[in-house]
Formats: sequence, C-alpha cells, structure tokens
Amino acid sequence: QVQLVESGGGLVQAGGSLRLSCAASGRSFSNYVMGWFRQAPGKEREFVGSISWSGDSTYYADSVKGRITISRDNAKNMVYLQMDNLKAEDTAVYYCAASSSVRITTPGRRYEYWGPGTQVTVSS
Repeated sequence: QVQLVESGGGLVQAGGSLRLSCAASGRSFSNYVMGWFRQAPGKEREFVGSISWSGDSTYYADSVKGRITISRDNAKNMVYLQMDNLKAEDTAVYYCAASSSVRITTPGRRYEYWGPGTQVTVSS
C-alpha cells in the first residue's frame, strides 16, 4: 500500500509558477512509476506527466510539454511537479498517483494509488 498526499496548490497569476509536491508513505515507493493528473471542472481527468521509478525517464502530455518538469527524490519519498508559465486553462485539481507498471504509463486505470488532490487556480 502507498499513501499519497499532494501539497503546494494555490492561486497564481497567468505566467507564474507553482511547484506541487507529493509525499508518499508506505512500502517500496521507489518501485512505483509516479504520475500527475488533473481534472478541471466539468472535464474528464487528464494525464499531465509521469516519471519512471528511477527518475531517469519522464513523459509529458503535449498540452504541458515545455512548461512542466516532474522529478522525484526516492530517499525522501517525494515527487514534484514544477509548473511554469501557467495559463488559465491549467486551472484544475491536481492529483499524484502511483503505478506498479514496469515503465511509464499514461492511462489513469494503470495507477493503483491516488492522493486526494490539490487545487491550482490560475487567474488571467
């Protein structure tokens, strides 16, 4: 079992930056692929990006590519989502998730554990 808790969300102006954190507890955090997803009001959950268990591989959705960076610190059981040049359409609840997949994966159904989410609001 892995428990996840996100933090770092808030209100930011368009063009600004935010760094979201996800703290993991439980066993074998370093064995999990970690992903970030988001869900805007009235929209379906959307894949944002993912990082391999070792941290040496990442994959980002086209909608955020070039504006976000995902990193992890396995010694601290933490994963991070750095978001720059934020836009109003980035407004959403952001979730981190853990997958036992052997490689980076994008479908939400491949992630077994989810955090409760943190709200990001970008004002234009």
